Amino acid sequence: MFLRKVILQKFSVKLFFFASFGSIMASCNNKSITVTKWGSIDGRTIEKYTLKNNANQAVDIITYGATITSIRTPDKQGSIADVVLGFDKVEDYLSSTNPYFGATVGRVANRIGKAEFILNGEKYRVSKNVGNNSLHGGFKGWSSKIWNAAIQNDLLVMTLLSEDGDEGFPGAAIASISFALTIDGELRIDMKVFATKATPINLTNHSYFNLAGHGGNATELYKHRITLNADRWTVTDSESIPTGEIRSVENTIMNLKNLTMLGDVIDKVPGGGYDYNFCLPISTVNETQFVAKAIHPSSGRYLEVYSNQPGVQFYTANFLPKQGDTGIQGKNGTKYFKHGGFCLETQNFPDAVNHENFPNSILEPGELYHHIVIYKFGVLI
Repeated sequence: MFLRKVILQKFSVKLFFFASFGSIMASCNNKSITVTKWGSIDGRTIEKYTLKNNANQAVDIITYGATITSIRTPDKQGSIADVVLGFDKVEDYLSSTNPYFGATVGRVANRIGKAEFILNGEKYRVSKNVGNNSLHGGFKGWSSKIWNAAIQNDLLVMTLLSEDGDEGFPGAAIASISFALTIDGELRIDMKVFATKATPINLTNHSYFNLAGHGGNATELYKHRITLNADRWTVTDSESIPTGEIRSVENTIMNLKNLTMLGDVIDKVPGGGYDYNFCLPISTVNETQFVAKAIHPSSGRYLEVYSNQPGVQFYTANFLPKQGDTGIQGKNGTKYFKHGGFCLETQNFPDAVNHENFPNSILEPGELYHHIVIYKFGVLI
């Protein structure tokens, strides 16, 4: 408890300085940010924050896992739909059947091969929660923790302390994430982390999108057209651990540089759909660049993604239950099945801590991890 107080006192000023700086840059023009109680876990209240703008768009975020539970946005007829998969109750987010719907994932998103790495000459072993490997921070990663939250002007700011040794990772880390919804349909997420020891850090947001509406499932997903700003991808083994090879997308099913209808290609991808890290062009630190665009032609809705990260995991919900199975019971009684949504998880490369040719993932004491991702929603005219 003493360590927690010392660390929070040491870093809170810095964190909230950077969060406030973000509010200067955001130009949100929000209609409102409101908060309601959304259940409890072990006696702690879970809060739901709703961000609204003047374009009939709204986003719900809960303090459990800093999780996006709903994104509501109109189609070309003005009809509003919720375009992310999720649950109606916080208890469902605790379930083992929750595939990280909408969560903020860390301390290290994606996979660490053999759940171990060497840092400064010392071997660290972290939680093996998927076979012999570590996925999305371990058994109780940041997606399974209750974050503190506050409204600062036009921002929702959430903070979390991850103590030294959490899931086997070295050093205490304190994270601050700001969410803002702008008048032009941008959901801006700004993630920052400080640490007391050198430690790998790689955060991502794990929202599952279906621009037809969260219940559109594969029938509507296959109608989406998508493009990725990537000319290379990281090759993986049978356990989805990178081999270290970075391969060109040219003349392969991984080439999504031009708008491509998912239904034309998804069944041709090894593994039953996309679940690969795509390498983005190198950009200036903290400068966002175009990552991807998805369009659902019949509704007219589109999603554009921008980030300052070197990679994006494009995932088409291959591991959701197959049609004919029970499915995952989602919002409003909807059942979700395989290929029911897609994720665009901006990130560092998977298992970067074990590959010298991948971008550095080690955060040193005194340094700032800074991850920007913008999900921009709109309608084709």
